[in-house]
Amino acid sequence: MRRKLIAANWKMYKTPDDARTFVREFKPLIAGHDRDDVALFPPFISIPAALEAVAGTQIEVGAQNMHWEKQGAFTGEVSADMLKCVGCKQVIIGHSERRQYFGETDIGVNRKLRGALADGLKSIVCVGELFEERESGLTEGVLRRQVGAALREISGDDVDKFCIAYEPVWAIGTGRTATPEIAAKAHVFIRGEAAKAIGNDAARNLRIIYGGSVKPENAHALMSQEEIDGALVGGASLDPTSFASIVKW
Repeated sequence: MRRKLIAANWKMYKTPDDARTFVREFKPLIAGHDRDDVALFPPFISIPAALEAVAGTQIEVGAQNMHWEKQGAFTGEVSADMLKCVGCKQVIIGHSERRQYFGETDIGVNRKLRGALADGLKSIVCVGELFEERESGLTEGVLRRQVGAALREISGDDVDKFCIAYEPVWAIGTGRTATPEIAAKAHVFIRGEAAKAIGNDAARNLRIIYGGSVKPENAHALMSQEEIDGALVGGASLDPTSFASIVKW
């Protein structure tokens, strides 16, 4: 049975002091909870503070982005080695906001995943369709392209080192949420496309999590779906009480 991952994407919120305060308030709210994996993804500058604050717990800390090269003349970028050296264990790759606002491509997502795997970072690889694409009946075509490109030259032996996050772009920060049935159907399709790239056995073990206006009110219904292996939580993860409610769905 696939163990669920509940991940907090803080986006461009929380200073180091904010991160320390969050963790201090969050830890007692989930004390003794060991059913699911829990991870926090702060902005780069707040990663060391978050790591210090979660010491002694099972909570992992990751980054929201990375470059695929180990080093080089890439102003403003951070490598997997740099993330690892401060204690990061995970990274988000290809978030829809990175694709939409910063021009990230399917090819770049694949390069980043291969770089993360090579350097021992676990990854959350994001895929998902725009509202216009869903309305035009293009959802499966978009997911087929994104999953196929992301998993190019990826071995099924590495399936425990990455997961896929289905984040329908039309549901991110909009208040709209895919119904549990819509989300589960997309997850089934993604798993089928993953099987083409990494094999059926690996695809069965692949965690596919959902991201898109996940909040305490809908977390249980979403997480109860067999095909949904966790959540990538945005706005609702900024408050420790709210995020704890989602973790304990």
